[in-house]
Parts: sequence; structure tokens; C-alpha cells
Amino acid sequence: MDRSWESGMFKNSVANKIWLGETGLTGDEVADKKNHGGPEKAIFSYSATHYDSWKEELDIEAIGIGAMGENIAVRFMDEHSVCIGDTYQFGDAIIQVSQPRRPCWKPARRFRIVDLALRIQQTGRTGWYFRVLKEGSVQSGQQLTLLERPYPEWTIAKCNEVMYEKKDDVKLAEELHSCKFLAENWKRTLAKRLAGEKSSDDKRVFGPNKG
Repeated sequence: MDRSWESGMFKNSVANKIWLGETGLTGDEVADKKNHGGPEKAIFSYSATHYDSWKEELDIEAIGIGAMGENIAVRFMDEHSVCIGDTYQFGDAIIQVSQPRRPCWKPARRFRIVDLALRIQQTGRTGWYFRVLKEGSVQSGQQLTLLERPYPEWTIAKCNEVMYEKKDDVKLAEELHSCKFLAENWKRTLAKRLAGEKSSDDKRVFGPNKG
């Protein structure tokens, strides 16, 4: 846990208008470009209400908005109310939900809790990513206005359930794989599962923190 590391998850709040482009917000740096960033992960969103639970469960008072590395913290939205393909007006931009976040080892390193990524995954408090359909200026405090919900059956919570809890349910994997607006990296993972390939989450959730 004491090894040197690099991360773009330490965010600073911005009050003024900022440009939201195809790959994210102006000035938002991604350290690990292999596993983070890109058009399908332009914005990471996290429910602000989750932090009350984390403070209680982890006994860390300092864990609050921004701690999970989110670009935007939202209220009145969570994994049970947000669906793949949901399209929102956000300031001058239009954004669309692309996938749940698959938690990695870096929040664990930040708070020195080896299994934190696994806890995030098991609780379902993962957050989700948006892709940008229309670039534009956005600002903190602006409301997200739902424009379209093509897949109400595929909440973020349901996607997480298929990915982590029901790995042997081929029918569910096929149905999720066929969701038009699901990010390609999730589709690749599901395709490998359907082809009979086995996978392990250990490298992603523990990384260099273990051993």
C-alpha cells in the first residue's frame, strides 16, 4: 500500500462554466489511459447519498463528495434509478449513460483499505459513466434533464447483478450483450463469458495493493 502510484482520481471542484467534449471535461486528466477515459467513459458520475453509508461503514469522516474520483456528484439518482441509454440534457451538452463503473484498486490505495474496490462492487454503489452525444458548456449545480429512456429494464444495478452475481446465467448475459447502448468494453467482457472464457476480478480490484 506504500508503493508509489499515479492517479487522476483526485479532483478539484469547479464553479465556473467548463467545456464538455467528446472525451470529457476540459482540464480533467486521466493517468491510466488503458483502463480509464475515452469517449465511452467521458464522465464518471456518483451518487452523493452513498457517502453517508461509506462514512458509517468505513469510519472515515473525510470520505465525501469527490472521494471516488467522480466528475459529477448527483442527488436523487442512483444505480437503481439510472439505466443504460438514459439520455440527459446537461447545460448545453447532451450525455448518455454507457456503462456501470467497474471499480479498481485506486480508491483502496487512497483510503488504505485493501478490499475497498471489492466492497464497492459488492454493495452495488459503483457509479456509472456517460458518453457525450453533443458537446457543450456545463456548470456545477445544473440539473440533468432526462430526454430519453430506451432501456428501462437495464438499470445500473441490474447490469452489476449480471456482471458480478449471476455469472452463470447465459440468458441474462445474452440479453445485456444485445443492449444497443451498452459500452463496447462491457460487451467484450460478456462475449468472452458467452464463449466460455473464465475471468477473475482480482487484478482489477486488488492490483498492486495486495502482496
